[in-house]
Amino acid sequence: MYAEERQRVFLDRARANGRVDVAELAAEFSVTTETVRRDLTVLERHGLLRRVHGGAIPVERLGFEPALATRNTLMATEKDRIAKAAITEIPEEGAILLDAGSTTARLAEHLPADRELTVVTNSITIATTLSTRPNITLMLVGGRLRGRTLALVDSWALQALRDTFVEVAFIATNGLSLERGLTTPDTAEAMVKQASINCARRTVLLADHTKVGNDHFARFAELSDIDTFITDDGIDKHVARDLAGAGPRMVIA
Repeated sequence: MYAEERQRVFLDRARANGRVDVAELAAEFSVTTETVRRDLTVLERHGLLRRVHGGAIPVERLGFEPALATRNTLMATEKDRIAKAAITEIPEEGAILLDAGSTTARLAEHLPADRELTVVTNSITIATTLSTRPNITLMLVGGRLRGRTLALVDSWALQALRDTFVEVAFIATNGLSLERGLTTPDTAEAMVKQASINCARRTVLLADHTKVGNDHFARFAELSDIDTFITDDGIDKHVARDLAGAGPRMVIA
């Protein structure tokens, strides 16, 4: 097995089990512990794992919120597929909202050029992407800028969203589960996400499968608040069925 293949297996194992153990991997794959540690270090440098004593933990399971630059490197292929699948949810004209997030940012890159749209966003990254698009009327929600996510939050953002109505809100999340719904680490971002959902006729959740089963500090929605959930084919089919039973239409990209 090549190193790249082995690293992929290690990463999948960590995401499935919540962590991996160096000694166990070495024994199972008949390699030295030094080889396992080198592989885990490579994955850590790519922002996919965090080394801990005796093993590693996937970044999605950690109690801190990775910076946007780090999240942009995670599950990149899957996020592109999700973004492209979300294009079918965009109206021919009218207003949509793009929540701050790495997957919603990819949707911004793929917005059709043949539709006249008003796009509301609290994301500096998304605003920069769309700023030169002639078919887009860009409405940037004001507020305090969170450096970690480049999202605008707090009372100015909430006030703007209270006076806004859009056809579709495309929402990102740090975690979702049957028990806790949709969650994110920061309370200020949670309030903006909740307000974004409230100002939309329909809500579409964009999240890769590694977000499923993770619970963070602040809840901002129930699964029943989501009309459509677009994720990638890495999601367990039984989990997808259970999530669909809680309300949203499931789309596997």
